Amino acid sequence: MAINMNRRVGFIIAAVLSLALFSGILSAAQPPFQGKAIRIVVGFSAGGGFDTYSRAIARHMGKHIPGNPSIIVENMTGAGSIVAANHLYRIAKPDGLTIGNFHGFQILNQVLGAPGIEFDARKLAWLGVPVQDTGACALTRASGIASIEQWKAAKQPVKLGGVGPGDASYGMAKVLKEVLGLPVQPIPGYKGTADIRLAAESGELAGGCWQWESIKVIWRKGLETGDAKLILQLVSKPHPELAKVPLAVDLAKSDEARLLLQAAVHDPNSITRPYSLPPGTPKERVKILQKAFVDTMKDPEFLAEAKKSNLDIDPVSPEEVEKTVARFFKLDAALVAKLREILK
Repeated sequence: MAINMNRRVGFIIAAVLSLALFSGILSAAQPPFQGKAIRIVVGFSAGGGFDTYSRAIARHMGKHIPGNPSIIVENMTGAGSIVAANHLYRIAKPDGLTIGNFHGFQILNQVLGAPGIEFDARKLAWLGVPVQDTGACALTRASGIASIEQWKAAKQPVKLGGVGPGDASYGMAKVLKEVLGLPVQPIPGYKGTADIRLAAESGELAGGCWQWESIKVIWRKGLETGDAKLILQLVSKPHPELAKVPLAVDLAKSDEARLLLQAAVHDPNSITRPYSLPPGTPKERVKILQKAFVDTMKDPEFLAEAKKSNLDIDPVSPEEVEKTVARFFKLDAALVAKLREILK
């Protein structure tokens, strides 16, 4: 009797262990993102360029991830996207279910020791960038400025909207004023580029400086009617669509001014819209999402939507983003000090 009882117990234990082992095998075989929802946390308001790109990516990236998870976009505004970057670094779980999309300019701000930054860009895992951006300034017809010559001769400072210290829109306005000597009054306090556009259309501002890839999407109507016009571009060489628009670098009067433009504007524009994961995300999940992001950038359906929405696609690989981030941390100390003074 005791022997039979022992056999029954042994059979039960063996069955439980087999079931546990079988469940473990099934669990291991199941894609880690199956049945999950991934969030893209965008550091700017809905309707702006960052939001527009992220929503387009969210509609297509899931099909390139094993398990086909749903992808949603969450807007987390504040401090030029620092709030979103800090959330990604300090609060988001490193499980691959939260992707951050904050402004690449904040990486330079980390190097400059800007207040409020609680992340370390060197520890984030990078998925890539959908487009290498072109900094540009658009002003309204109502501003009375239709050329760089008129801007240089303006008797009153030209009001340019920005999110705030640490944001590229505000930073570019400061660089134009402090490095190139243009009459500019940077006006901070806007949640994103969509809000800057609205303020310019209402006459509150003359315009703003941010990425052409975003301007031509969210200010398309104004550009088509002539109510808004591109006056200046902040890149080392002209964008193909802006061949007749002057370059800011041509206004620079010294080698130092050119170096400052390169470090403060040109380089950050190459990784304006990075997508990243929290530190500590398992490597296998990082690789899955990196491949999915790269594949999305080549997806015919995504590219067709991007073309229809006037979104430029000129992607930067995860590896190139990582190299660019590393270069920011190798900037000359004297140049960093000068930039800190200009962008404070």
